Amino acid sequence: MKESLQSLIDKASRSLKAAERLLEERDFDFSASRSYYAMFYMAEALLFSKGLSFSKHSAVISAFYEYFVKPGIFPKELHQAFHHAFEQRQEGEYGFTRPFPEEEAQALLQKAKEFVEELKAHLVKGF
Repeated sequence: MKESLQSLIDKASRSLKAAERLLEERDFDFSASRSYYAMFYMAEALLFSKGLSFSKHSAVISAFYEYFVKPGIFPKELHQAFHHAFEQRQEGEYGFTRPFPEEEAQALLQKAKEFVEELKAHLVKGF
């Protein structure tokens, strides 16, 4: 179990690094996508640490709220940031009518870093 958990944490870290590189390369839509995936992998790791696993992105977002935000372990703002990142990822992946704004990609990367660090700190306390 610890190996799978560490793999998810590593994927989150790699996704953050990729988001930073893509932002530097001015590839804003794909940077936004990688920022979201960093959050997604960390949420999966957190849920996995409780023996929970889900196949849909919406289920991971909902379960994060149900098991960690609703009981007061994490603030609602983290869930809101996660949900917003999911919407931004959708726009980055599937939108093509307007360029993805640089400011939104930068803000999303910052939120993703905060999200990953906060969840990682919680996981470290649990082990």
